[in-house]
Amino acid sequence: MYTGRVISLDVDTVRFPGGSTGDLEMIRHPGASAVVPFLDDPATSNPRILLLRQYRYASGGYMYEIPAGRMDGSESPEQCALRELREETGYSAQKLELLTTFFTTPGFTDERIHLFFASGLVAGESSPESDEILEMHPVPLGEALDMISSGRIVDGKSMIGILLAARKLA
Repeated sequence: MYTGRVISLDVDTVRFPGGSTGDLEMIRHPGASAVVPFLDDPATSNPRILLLRQYRYASGGYMYEIPAGRMDGSESPEQCALRELREETGYSAQKLELLTTFFTTPGFTDERIHLFFASGLVAGESSPESDEILEMHPVPLGEALDMISSGRIVDGKSMIGILLAARKLA
């Protein structure tokens, strides 16, 4: 029905497990990767992670998020994670570990996000896209966890990534 730069909208006629059929609107998405980037050695006490304060039109303002973005063409989730980290923050990572892959909203989209833990960061130059209005916001991991608890971080991928990264270090 519609194909845009980021998503496509299809209407699929589906046969359900009970045998009935129906039409479902489906948003197709190529998938994305997101990164929890550690500025400090993760083995240290309360290491800093790098959040982005990014303008999001759909949310009506700015949100704190981890670096993330849509997969391009045939790139792997790891390649996407490293590219997005570099584009949005200027950093490259010497070590990248998969935390999990999850469906964002399986009721109407096939979008999956691959979440990574990144360490051994090396500074470089960022090159955000023209619609990416963002600023870097380094915070200790403990503060990021408090930001989730207090509702200052409300982005799902960021909450899942930060919580899984903290669990990995616990």
